[in-house]
Amino acid sequence: MDPVRNPYAPGAGQRPPELAGRDRELQQFEVVLERVARGRPERSMVITGLRGVGKTVLLNTFKSMAIQRLWGTGKIEARPEQSIRRPVAAALHMAVRELAPRHRAPERIDEFLGVLKAFAMRDPSAAKGTTHWSPGIDVPAARGRADSGDLEIDLTELLSDAAGVATDLGVGIALFIDEMQDVPAADISALCAACHELSQIGGPLIVVGAGLPHLPSVLSASKSYSERLFRYARIDRLDREAADLALIVPAEEEGVAFTSDALDALYEAADGYPYFVQAYGKVAWDLAPRSPITAEDIKVSAPEAEEELAVGFFGSRYERATPAERDYMHAMAQLGDDPVATAEVADALGRKPSSLSPARDSLIKKGLIYSAERGLIAFTVPHFGRFLRAQPV
Repeated sequence: MDPVRNPYAPGAGQRPPELAGRDRELQQFEVVLERVARGRPERSMVITGLRGVGKTVLLNTFKSMAIQRLWGTGKIEARPEQSIRRPVAAALHMAVRELAPRHRAPERIDEFLGVLKAFAMRDPSAAKGTTHWSPGIDVPAARGRADSGDLEIDLTELLSDAAGVATDLGVGIALFIDEMQDVPAADISALCAACHELSQIGGPLIVVGAGLPHLPSVLSASKSYSERLFRYARIDRLDREAADLALIVPAEEEGVAFTSDALDALYEAADGYPYFVQAYGKVAWDLAPRSPITAEDIKVSAPEAEEELAVGFFGSRYERATPAERDYMHAMAQLGDDPVATAEVADALGRKPSSLSPARDSLIKKGLIYSAERGLIAFTVPHFGRFLRAQPV
């Protein structure tokens, strides 16, 4: 059929035409926004899940919901071993710029921007002379506020002041953090402390994070009270009804249908994972000669979809691993698709567990595996074990 009219959209963080199966999370966030708007105490929110389940899509949808309520919003993507000071400064600058035209006291905005500038200029990389970045703010940096150099103190003061600006307008500010598990440990601790302070003073600023399944343990390791700071939402594969809707609704808008057998075959192939649903749906559309799309069309198109996934979704990640890391992942894959014990991986490779720690730690930093619980590891990408078992060792 006409590929130009193809409605399916596999892509990193790309919103599908039909956001199916996420009503519960959207309703939860709507409650958060409404409670904050009414001045009621509310926790920040964290979304977790494997890669390809739609965390970034949901995060962006939350951001749109906040914007519709005239909130100030900013978003960052965390990176391993990079302080969040500079990204947070840029994100809050954006959030307050969204609010500034509606504020009746420009001097209040300038006052906050001075604090923001002071906060940003204490970036450790700037102190080392590796960068001369500073925000494009035409007011002088404040002194004695958010400029101590201690991120926990500075971030708490900055977020509190940002919340004050939002309070003036009767709205809120939302700071969105993608790949939150990659925030350095000291910075996570500072962020939790700042959120704790905000929850105590009732400031209308929330942090909304998205990350891999082990993010809750990362947060709890930084502050013992972190489990009480956030609403946690674990998202996973779509159930059959939601997966079917993700395919049927966009197709119907183009006057195209699926047979029930085709939907059976697509669900079996994609296993309900949102990225895979879009990937298989896109290729099925392109190769099907006419509507309705049949099980035979899926049989013909599935190998091409699998090849595209092998090269892009799986292969690009596999290529980032060193030979030693690939050996480690192959051993994991041979042990099955559930979380596996690190001791079993070592046995499979004929090595001592301690000798494999560098490879394991590097794979975790690269986001290819995660610590499911103490002593257990798992792939961050669904079906990655199956992909590896099909590769030559």
